[in-house]
Amino acid sequence: MPSPKVGDLLRSRGVTRRGFLSFCASTAALMGLPAALAPRIAAALEQARRPSVIWLPFQECTGCTESITRAHGATLESLIFEAVSLDYQHTLQAAAGDAAERARAQAMKQNWGRYLLIVDGSIPTANAGYSTIAGHDNLSMLREAAEGAAAIIALGSCAAYGGLPGAAPNPTGAVPVSAIVQDKPIVNVPGCPPIPVVITAVLVQYLTFGRLPELDALGRPRAFYGQTIHDRCYRRPFYERGQFAESFDDDGACQGWCLYKLGCKGPTTYNACATVKWNNGTSFPIEAGHGCIGCSEPGFWDKGGLYQPLSTGDWGSARTVGTAIGVGAALGIASAALARRRQRDAEGG
Repeated sequence: MPSPKVGDLLRSRGVTRRGFLSFCASTAALMGLPAALAPRIAAALEQARRPSVIWLPFQECTGCTESITRAHGATLESLIFEAVSLDYQHTLQAAAGDAAERARAQAMKQNWGRYLLIVDGSIPTANAGYSTIAGHDNLSMLREAAEGAAAIIALGSCAAYGGLPGAAPNPTGAVPVSAIVQDKPIVNVPGCPPIPVVITAVLVQYLTFGRLPELDALGRPRAFYGQTIHDRCYRRPFYERGQFAESFDDDGACQGWCLYKLGCKGPTTYNACATVKWNNGTSFPIEAGHGCIGCSEPGFWDKGGLYQPLSTGDWGSARTVGTAIGVGAALGIASAALARRRQRDAEGG
């Protein structure tokens, strides 16, 4: 029996046409798509079949789940209950124990080759017993589930890069999903935790267009990870003028000066925190007075200390500021070129 259409499910749950179109318009904006595409998204979603989603939690802290289920705007909750069939997720599912594992096996069998696989947490390779679910080690579970998946979403920095479990000295031999699975499309949605609306946009694009979003060189959705925090930070004018807080409670900090000297990693961190923000768009760490720790970048925990500046040069000089921006631009150009080449290779061009 075919799965119900998303449009039918929305109507059965009392979602109004106006509310649905508003959802599509906001999602288009989040994905960096023209507003004119909102009706196309709406039409495609209404006819889309409800896909099966298998969510595997490995070496993680449940922070990714906590973040995603507290989304605002276009929420994962609405997608879970109206647009996707979340057939396995420890924290959110009602079933437990043997019943949960039977549900996972049944969903995989019925939707083999078509389901989306979401993974949060790193995978231990030093010893199979470091992390298990129902007596099955994470590595074997990932390989089994990935084999029948249409695509994989590596949710959070642990799944995308190894995260905190992979930090030195990495006693569990933690690795990211991409180190194990190399024959399936993988979208990395890093962050510790990731921004909630990013995963929503990825799922909506898959439902609407039948393909995953354009990715950068690290496999991240370009619409959200195409610019650094520094590019869009409201404190950047202070950076340009060489006005830096020297401590978290000095006059400069009170006046909103740049937090670079206090270890802010905004210039080298690609994410949408400064624009999408958190808690219903209320704020983000830099706005709350704490420098960016670079959590959406590989190996952020091992990069010289969270409160150490990226450079100890004279950041008040125009020459040094220009050099830093130039290096960032060069890295961005190289990243874009590599991503375009990978995309052409994937398309057979």
